[in-house]
Amino acid sequence: MKICVVGAGAIGGLLAAKLAAQGHEVGVIVRGPHLAAIRERGLSLQEDGAERTFQVRATDRAAELGVQDLVVIGLKAHQVAGVAADVRGLCGPSTLVVTAQNGIPWWYFSKVSGPYAGTVLESVDPGGVIARNIDVDRVLGSIIYPAAEIVAPGVIRHVEGDRISLGEVDNSDTERLRSTAKLLRDAGFKVRVSTDLRSEIWVKLWGNSTFNPISALTHATLVDICQFPPTRALAERMMREAQEIGQKLGVRFPVSLEKRIAGAEAVGKHRTSMLQDVETGRPLELDALVGSVLELGRITGVPTPSLTAVHACVALLARTLGESRGRLRIEPGR
Repeated sequence: MKICVVGAGAIGGLLAAKLAAQGHEVGVIVRGPHLAAIRERGLSLQEDGAERTFQVRATDRAAELGVQDLVVIGLKAHQVAGVAADVRGLCGPSTLVVTAQNGIPWWYFSKVSGPYAGTVLESVDPGGVIARNIDVDRVLGSIIYPAAEIVAPGVIRHVEGDRISLGEVDNSDTERLRSTAKLLRDAGFKVRVSTDLRSEIWVKLWGNSTFNPISALTHATLVDICQFPPTRALAERMMREAQEIGQKLGVRFPVSLEKRIAGAEAVGKHRTSMLQDVETGRPLELDALVGSVLELGRITGVPTPSLTAVHACVALLARTLGESRGRLRIEPGR
């Protein structure tokens, strides 16, 4: 297959390397030193104490790659609108697009019934630019659970985990869903085919919308947040607000709030992705992880005092970090 990974950072690079290992014709859209290193030496994957290098076609111009069989969007949610037109250019009549972002996806209210059908969330798709450029009929949603990191330009380290959930936007069970799941299983992932992807999105978001912003403000790990009584209590309040919103939208939460917090605590000294972005000066994934929940709270009429207060603090942090990047001339996304 011809497969393009748009945004082959840590997770996108992991997917690209494992798909290339299966002999697929893989292209990656990246930039900066990561692009230069992959062009010169290939894409390297460190895993299970070994390092393998794969030759992939690397570019920062999507038009160079042509029409693909499969496009995987590996960027963070706030970056997708900027490449939506490029993704459209990669698509032919039968091209599938797998979205792999954290938080509420831009297609959340597509192909659903009820009072919110067709709602466009400004926090994740400002002005509807993504929906206009990427036909939702070709989209498969996913939840990516593995952890990975870029240890050097062109070098990805697989930290842990191999689970992926994959589902159709309308929750149907289709042949293209099954075949894409097999493609990813053959690449070494444990893939669950989901017919209720939105509920699973909320279970992951339940933690992301809480622990990510708290960690960004406190520079604390998951276990530290959970074991310090004031921040644990704050996390509980934020999660109860998010849970009420999800339930208003018909979401089923298969685990209790207490079990979800215990799961986060069990991860240990893990620095959340938002804390890592703070430490490296990258833009924060705030709108998709917290802003979208606040927007849904307004839509459903659910008060969100704790989420709103924490969001305000992290938004100011994001602005001051952005000003620092401008003064230091740090390239966004580096």
